[in-house]
Amino acid sequence: MPGARNSAASIGNMDMKLEVVILPVTDVDRAKEFYGRLGWRLDETRPGIVQLTPHGSGCSVQFGPDLNPAAPGSAMNYLVVSDLEAARSALVGAGVDVGEIVHMTPQGPVSGPDPEGRSYFSRATFKDPDGNTWLVQEITTRLPGRVEAEETSFASASDLASALRRAEAAHGEHEKRTGKTDPDWPGWYAQYMVSEQAGSELPQ
Repeated sequence: MPGARNSAASIGNMDMKLEVVILPVTDVDRAKEFYGRLGWRLDETRPGIVQLTPHGSGCSVQFGPDLNPAAPGSAMNYLVVSDLEAARSALVGAGVDVGEIVHMTPQGPVSGPDPEGRSYFSRATFKDPDGNTWLVQEITTRLPGRVEAEETSFASASDLASALRRAEAAHGEHEKRTGKTDPDWPGWYAQYMVSEQAGSELPQ
């Protein structure tokens, strides 16, 4: 059927944005208080549904009576941050019991952040009152192909500030290597930040 083939061929170019993850909880008010304590924005919804959105996130969480048939505590989701130590400190300051930071090795998790500062390697976890698990992972440089270069964007001012600080540090090393001041630092910063998100080769 030609029509079916055309539909299949074009669906890869169709925007489909992940909007909401539904959490299984036993006590809606308790869950609302917990996620509100994290500073997540309380969104307006229809009656019977509570929706909150993490700062800088395009995806929200929802919960409500009989909204998710899964067992409370069975969910596991990822939160991505650009500075795991700062994020963990903020969570602990909000009264959340967060596990220690670990980094992944071929032998399994090892205590402490990744000594090389590599993306995807450092993480910490916490649970909500129902036992739903959140894995907080530090990512600054994406794997190749994860983000298209022409789609580079920053979800929040804090994300942009972190990227600028990393570009500034890298540019300082660039000037040390060349032994001269780089007058086109804005262009270098821009190329560094785009390459970092796209997972392509960073400027030297």
